[in-house]
Amino acid sequence: MNREQLRALLDDVAAGRIDAASALERMSWSPVETVGTHAYARLDHHRSLRNGMPEVVFGEGKTTAQIVEICGRMAERSGFLATRLSRDAQDALRGAFSDVLVNETGRIAWLAGPDHALRTERTILVVSAGTSDLPVAEEAAVTAEAFGSRVARLYDVGVAGLHRLLNESEVLQRADVVIVVAGMEGALPSVVGGLVRAPVIAVPTSVGYGASFGGIAALLGMLNSCAAGITVVNIDNGFGAACAATRILQVSAPHP
Repeated sequence: MNREQLRALLDDVAAGRIDAASALERMSWSPVETVGTHAYARLDHHRSLRNGMPEVVFGEGKTTAQIVEICGRMAERSGFLATRLSRDAQDALRGAFSDVLVNETGRIAWLAGPDHALRTERTILVVSAGTSDLPVAEEAAVTAEAFGSRVARLYDVGVAGLHRLLNESEVLQRADVVIVVAGMEGALPSVVGGLVRAPVIAVPTSVGYGASFGGIAALLGMLNSCAAGITVVNIDNGFGAACAATRILQVSAPHP
């Protein structure tokens, strides 16, 4: 149950459309639900009531059967978002849920709940330096869409051909938050940060040759950016960048 569902339920009680006992029954579902005979997972169904974003299933380290069972429990109440999915897990979710949207590039699956809607007219722009950065960029884009934001994409505009980025200056200026995904030396967020007024969230990726050290070079470059005010998340953490961007947009949104 999210804030909108709870508010609608309370409005129904106040208007006499539903009695208190029925409302209590709906709310009596525990906010924490255990999954499995040995309680290998404890689902936090009321997280969106507290911070505006539901719990998300992290696929790495889980078996395909566990992922399907957890997602099934979440789908019974609303929808689900699952990240870092193996190909087997993606195929299993397709078989279990006919309406699930699976993004193979981003290794992410999303089943929208009945209450899902665009929650803001403002735009999160996801920018990638290279095509090799798309798995992380798509993870960010789909996550932001699942959380109710309008998303635009601007891909393969890295500093090796800076004119590609400058040709899209109008797209950059229209964005309300910009997520910049880059590997190698991680220079692109500094460039974007010097061009736009919007908050910039930098995502280093593990893309690069030996001395990139699996994304550490890009991470350090972004942390040492000369463009003021850039936020940096962990290596390959497109999900975390989308969460940060969503929170930024939620701050000034009307509170129901």
